[in-house]
Amino acid sequence: MNPSTRRSLEFVLDNLVWFILIAVLAIFSAFVPNYFQPSIFANIIEASSVLGVMSIGLALAIIAGHMDLSVESVAALSAMAVGILFCSAGIGIGLELTPDWLAVPASLVIALAVGAAIGLFNGLLIVKLKMNAFIVTLASYIWVRGLVLAISGGRSAQDLAPAVRWFGIQRLGITLPDFNFAIPLTAWLAIACFVVFSFIMAKTRFGRHLKIIGGNEQAAFRAGIKVNRLLIITFALAGAIAALAGWLLAIRTSGATANLGTGMLFNAFAAVVIGGISLKGGVGSLPGVYAGVLLLSAINTAINLMGLQAQYTQVIHGVLVLAAVLLDTLKLRIRQKLA
Repeated sequence: MNPSTRRSLEFVLDNLVWFILIAVLAIFSAFVPNYFQPSIFANIIEASSVLGVMSIGLALAIIAGHMDLSVESVAALSAMAVGILFCSAGIGIGLELTPDWLAVPASLVIALAVGAAIGLFNGLLIVKLKMNAFIVTLASYIWVRGLVLAISGGRSAQDLAPAVRWFGIQRLGITLPDFNFAIPLTAWLAIACFVVFSFIMAKTRFGRHLKIIGGNEQAAFRAGIKVNRLLIITFALAGAIAALAGWLLAIRTSGATANLGTGMLFNAFAAVVIGGISLKGGVGSLPGVYAGVLLLSAINTAINLMGLQAQYTQVIHGVLVLAAVLLDTLKLRIRQKLA
């Protein structure tokens, strides 16, 4: 095989999910009524913002060769912390800051601190005590969700501070009489997160070392990479990113409930796998994950427009995950033949 053909094949394998996304959008635009319009595509991007951010943290853990099942519960706890402090109804205490715009950075810092603390706790147990990451984060998934129920008493926090709520209402984009493509600041923040972490994973020492660790942890250690430190940072970072998703979720719902975000872990896992992150670790890119998130959102939108029952969403997501795992296996065999 000549070098140009090999590079072309490698490009297709690395970006396969984007080709699938384009094909799906084209099919839906042709056969689903009212699908092909800017406002629908804007809604797809908006609906994928929270799940997209959560998927970043999960993807980092999987690339490092581990699993973080706690991201959903961490997001819920962070959202509840923000809701209790900055909501004025329900169980919210209505914390007031002067000037009122300080509520935005203050609520964000509180959410990130909660998530980073739980992620750091998970990382220390996994690295220092050599505990299995799946078991540790599964336990965190359970006890953190239980903590959300305990501190809320099953009640909700409502009426988020106007300054914070404005962040989710304000839209940026192109708005014309016959063309409306404006998405909220929360969606722009999600896109910015993907851009930043894609750069980190592709262009920095941290990203390169994380992929080496995921590919072969022992080889990474022998190469002089500080494996333990990087893994602890990764889990703390995954917790903080999940907390950011929780902050966005609180803004989107203008508060927090005890069951907020339930089921998002499975959707995040589906997006990560569909996006080309190998469960074996060390392989995958965050742009692919974003394409996976958009693909799930595009399918959900099509199902809603066609008026189908919600159960079809779960069926399609399950089939997509199986197909993604199969594709991952096929891509691995193709890469082995190319090597």
